[in-house]
Amino acid sequence: MTPAERQSAVAFALRNLFLDDCHPGSSILEAANDFVAGRAVAEELSDQAQHLEAQTSHGNAHTDALFLRTILVCERPWAPEGDLDELKAIHRRLLPSLSEGRMLRRTQPDGGASLYPASMLEHGAAAISQELAAKHNLVSLDRPVFVDSLAHFYDELSYLHPFADCDDMTLRIFLSRLSHDAGWDLDWGRADPGAHRRAIHRALLGNTDELRALIAGMVRPVNPTRIFLIAGWDQGPAH
Repeated sequence: MTPAERQSAVAFALRNLFLDDCHPGSSILEAANDFVAGRAVAEELSDQAQHLEAQTSHGNAHTDALFLRTILVCERPWAPEGDLDELKAIHRRLLPSLSEGRMLRRTQPDGGASLYPASMLEHGAAAISQELAAKHNLVSLDRPVFVDSLAHFYDELSYLHPFADCDDMTLRIFLSRLSHDAGWDLDWGRADPGAHRRAIHRALLGNTDELRALIAGMVRPVNPTRIFLIAGWDQGPAH
């Protein structure tokens, strides 16, 4: 990775935690800064994450490990697939010590939350994957169409809620990978945690207006020079 790519990975990892009201400790932030500066390599971050995952008494160990694991997901990319296997691969990279049997959500949440039936998660994920494939994983869409489509799939995936742990973080990584492959990047730094939670909640209740507005404020072209100078802001990579 280039220094800019390492810095981007660390910034994304920070924001992905922040949107869930989690914050890594100062010593782990120092380790991330060493990684950005080239004073530490990915293997050292992996070793630190593994050490943190083995701790049970350190209150912030889980958050610190998730921060490092998210950086490593960005550092070691693979081709997006747009299906449950990709979601599980992301989740496994975030929580490598979690057994396969505990990965997927097996029960409905308390408090009356409306989520997809846990007993049918594989079926629901397959339907979303097929719909994504029919839309060519959102490749070559103009910006307004892409925003509407991504809001739709974010809502669908939030309703699916496939994982009992780290579901939201996993979905944000999945959507970021999907968007980048389609020619758009998501600037999660523009999303306020409270507004983000409210938008997801209202989308689950049937109103996706706030979610679309949230995404519209985050979407930017992967190749801004080409978009701005050749195609225009609202036209996508196909032009």
